[in-house]
Amino acid sequence: MTERPQPTYGTPNWEMLGRWMHLDPRDDGPFWALNLMKYHEVARYADGHDGVSGREADDAYAPLGPLAAVGAAVVFVGEVRDQPLGHPAWDRVAIVRYPTRAAFFAMQERDDFKTQHVHKEAGMEFTIVMSCLPLTHTDGVTPEGSLVIVVGHDAALDPVPGVSEIAHFSVEGVIVGDDRSFAGLRFVRVVDPGALSALVEAVSVTEGTEVLVVGPTIDRLLASLADADQGPEVLA
Repeated sequence: MTERPQPTYGTPNWEMLGRWMHLDPRDDGPFWALNLMKYHEVARYADGHDGVSGREADDAYAPLGPLAAVGAAVVFVGEVRDQPLGHPAWDRVAIVRYPTRAAFFAMQERDDFKTQHVHKEAGMEFTIVMSCLPLTHTDGVTPEGSLVIVVGHDAALDPVPGVSEIAHFSVEGVIVGDDRSFAGLRFVRVVDPGALSALVEAVSVTEGTEVLVVGPTIDRLLASLADADQGPEVLA
């Protein structure tokens, strides 16, 4: 992988990335990259672009073409509506399913990706990107209430009235971020504010846990889990 300048929005986990580079192809496979995103209020383009917000710059980044070219797909995007636990205050969450770690590296080398990446550099104040591996998922959870993402807590979660689990992932490791690490990732439905408060209390015993209430704009997460072995075309 060609050496690239250090990104301004986080520190790459070179130790894990080094392991990935030497991974036997027979041991490689799909992973789900969770992106927690915090934007600059005003994008910081080197050549100006006055009046462009960080969010607008990230919208311009959206590397859908390069992702599709390596067999990856955006399976979830959500705007953060509330964050009762954790820091910083995130703006948006996205998940990309990659078919392999080799595909992740292949995208980094594409010219079309490098061209679009300038928008991410301009718009993103800070991001944590982590590799997640699915453990369980549940179809048929009622869409009522709020969609909540719990990042970091991976101990057994006692049943909380009004909370239904949709998907549970382990976290292989942080790809880009800071010195924090996270053990697990959960997507749940929460029926009301009381249930949300009870959930926050239950998971806050794990230091570093984050709880995000999100409004999805793209939600193909369950489809990506159910059809993980059939390739990205099933998500079209």
